[in-house]
Amino acid sequence: MGQTLFDKVWDKHVLHGNVGDPQLLYIDLHLIHEVTSPQAFEGLRIQNRRLRRPDLTFATLDHNVPTVDIFNIKDEIANKQITTLLKNAKDFGVHIFDMGSDEQGIVHMVGPETGLTQPGKTIVCGDSHTATHGAFGAIAFGIGTSEVEHVFATQTLWQTKPKNLKIDINGKLPKGVYAKDIILYLINQYGVDFGTGYALEFTGETIKSLSMEARMTICNMAIEAGAKYGIMQPDETTFEYVKGRPYADNFERLISEWKQLYSDKDAIFDKVIEMDVSELEPQVTWGTNPEMGVNFNTPFPEIKDSNDERAYQYMGLEPGQKAEDIELGYVFLGSCTNARITDLIEASHIVKGNHVHPNITAIVVPGSRTVKKEAESMGLDKVFKEAGFEWREPGCSMCLGMNPDQVPEGVHCASTSNRNFEGRQGKGARTHLVSPAMAAAAAINGRFVDVRKVVV
Repeated sequence: MGQTLFDKVWDKHVLHGNVGDPQLLYIDLHLIHEVTSPQAFEGLRIQNRRLRRPDLTFATLDHNVPTVDIFNIKDEIANKQITTLLKNAKDFGVHIFDMGSDEQGIVHMVGPETGLTQPGKTIVCGDSHTATHGAFGAIAFGIGTSEVEHVFATQTLWQTKPKNLKIDINGKLPKGVYAKDIILYLINQYGVDFGTGYALEFTGETIKSLSMEARMTICNMAIEAGAKYGIMQPDETTFEYVKGRPYADNFERLISEWKQLYSDKDAIFDKVIEMDVSELEPQVTWGTNPEMGVNFNTPFPEIKDSNDERAYQYMGLEPGQKAEDIELGYVFLGSCTNARITDLIEASHIVKGNHVHPNITAIVVPGSRTVKKEAESMGLDKVFKEAGFEWREPGCSMCLGMNPDQVPEGVHCASTSNRNFEGRQGKGARTHLVSPAMAAAAAINGRFVDVRKVVV
């Protein structure tokens, strides 16, 4: 019987354990940041342990960092987490992409951009959106602080193998519809838990046609479907992206192995979902989890349970309203979901020659310094600034309320991030998840509009 892509990568990394039981996996790459690593490092100190593989451990600063005046960190907790990671990296010999360095950025941007993220690897990070790296044909997943310490000490991790769920996506995306809309639609249709217990393999002609940046957007939000893992077959698009990057000096030696990373034709999946994107519309969330979303022109649904009732109350909205009725106050272009160069290019096409609506505060936060520099070399920073956007330094920024970038209480924000939970972007903030193009058009118009009628 054939194997799935996930099975092939998993089985190659099993060191101990029987099928069906927890198995000990070897970890090829451990990415860390300032929020989930301090206690794990302290655990090593208390037990007088060394870091098993400092050469496979890489750190960056992202969650707490300011995006304006980046070295002026006023919050005591944020400052302590940042200085602690700097000290831990020095003490344990970990390479850190430091504040202001050329490679600093959001952890799920830094891995791919530096060439650390590669097909066939097992990759972990103390961050729930680690599935992003699965777009390269890697098994990548988020772990808790105790697991971070386990990887520090042993370069291994006990895991129970999930089932396989194939999501076969075909058809040509309509103008004005993007990868973000694909994953938001899937979650809207099947719920925030349809992937629980599964590894999601995204396949089909639509996936093959996407850029690596777009593929990462989809895998990034696998966790919002309840899955720890999202994975895609590596192909020529993948190889071309990885080739020549600083940590991809093993490219020529490994590419023949990477080409064998695919699901066999006779591989059996535990579940299959099929999707045709030919008629897909732009998506907008109305509620307080990613499942609470609609097509742009669809009225918000009737209240079916107490969760809906609470969501409507928190968001200040009512059933029957539409996305265009939302009075926006903020627009956020950024996060590990949509702060890559292609995202900024898409948004700039809509922004160019226009101006931010007077009722809107709009910020653009490139996900890494690499993206920021590339965007500036293309003149995108000027496009956004001339339109009235704030052009910021890289970081997680307004994706979560863990740094100075927060949405005021009661204000609606069009956001390219991945979560719309209560308080996610600040106390009382009201978040609406959309594509970069939708966010850009909303910034110009002061409310959501059908981007299909706007995009060039």
